Amino acid sequence: MQNLSELSTQLGQLLLQGDQVLVTAESCTGGGVATAITDIAGSSVWFDRAFITYSNDAKMEMLGVRAETLGQYGAVSEAVVIEMAQGALSHSNGTLSVAISGIAGPGGGSEDKPVGTVCFAWASSVGWQKVETCLFAGDRAAVRNQAVWHALTTLLDHVTDEEPFS
Repeated sequence: MQNLSELSTQLGQLLLQGDQVLVTAESCTGGGVATAITDIAGSSVWFDRAFITYSNDAKMEMLGVRAETLGQYGAVSEAVVIEMAQGALSHSNGTLSVAISGIAGPGGGSEDKPVGTVCFAWASSVGWQKVETCLFAGDRAAVRNQAVWHALTTLLDHVTDEEPFS
């Protein structure tokens, strides 16, 4: 099994080959994906920036997430992460984005959205989009680590497809 450094290095090599630039929009992971990426020397060639949008206000101000979307679905929702991923692309030089919002715990969960619920969206400047909600187990650190791992492995899966940027 790869560690985050190996995973990030492999992702970066493929992004570089595809002339792609990654941008992140993170909430519950607090920049964990960006940290894994920027731990790699030379990542500035294929990584533009990270938006750490922990509050709803930050999501709206920095990424253009609509108040109506937040009000109707809540910050931890597929609707919000889709807007985060699109907003990250719109407010950066990125061609590929990942957005994450979730409930890492130990509190904050509900019956509908228990602790460990994490929503993801991935998007590209050419129209590719994927959205997914996962339920991770463990304490706050474990949930966040699993979310970072999932975000990066899904990106890697995407860029290794036959037509990775379509």
